[in-house]
Amino acid sequence: MAIIIDPISPVAFSVFGLDVRWYALAYIAAFVCGYFIFRNLMRAPNSRVQLSKSGLDDLLTAVIFGVIIGGRLGYVLFYNLGYFLSHPLEIFAVWHGGMSFHGGLLGVIAAIFLFSRKQKQNPWSILDLMAVVAPIGLFFGRIANFINREVMGRPTDVPWAVVFNGDTTIPRHPSPLYEAATEGLLLFIIMYALYRCSNLRNRPGALSGIMGMGYAVFRIVCENFRAPDTHIGFLLGDWLTMGTLLSGIMFITGLLIFIYSIKKK
Repeated sequence: MAIIIDPISPVAFSVFGLDVRWYALAYIAAFVCGYFIFRNLMRAPNSRVQLSKSGLDDLLTAVIFGVIIGGRLGYVLFYNLGYFLSHPLEIFAVWHGGMSFHGGLLGVIAAIFLFSRKQKQNPWSILDLMAVVAPIGLFFGRIANFINREVMGRPTDVPWAVVFNGDTTIPRHPSPLYEAATEGLLLFIIMYALYRCSNLRNRPGALSGIMGMGYAVFRIVCENFRAPDTHIGFLLGDWLTMGTLLSGIMFITGLLIFIYSIKKK
């Protein structure tokens, strides 16, 4: 028997007529938590990243722009290019949803490389710290996806299947919660443990590569329970989705980065 849930409004609350959405709160929570975790890791003994208070604030600003611009452009290019070519102004309507993790990742990498060049820091050392922090953002983002009833799972008869009252009578996998648990919480625990308990932090790029591979594995597993985007469907057979394809590329890239960081003297 499925778990029946009353839909939650995508608007968390309103202030002076302005709607504040859960999606926005998820991003705010991700940036705030990420900021303090990054700062604490940076201040730990033997940290390879040294930034002043103003430098850390500048990094946060760069990451915010990288996530939002990269995530939105990634969604436009990878998932719905035809629609946005016909409705170009919708590209800026981020409050309607539609962000790509893979695009956001590319945006963050570009932002950090530009920031590191200005600050004369090793970009891979900063990316390694970001690799520990990033799963926190994924956790909050997937919770917001579930509240908004986005990227829901495939039909199923498992006891924990969910049905949102008034939406459909078909029980589905709560796939955003699967992703929050694996890509978010579990991946954060793994990355934090590797940073604290191994010497990989002394190999710039190693943790970044592991995070890329870890996310790719968890995402590909979860894609088997997540319904493909209706406007894209399966790219091949009944298993290859756009998320699986991009994650496969991400795994290979992460592996190459990891190998290079280990072999580099």
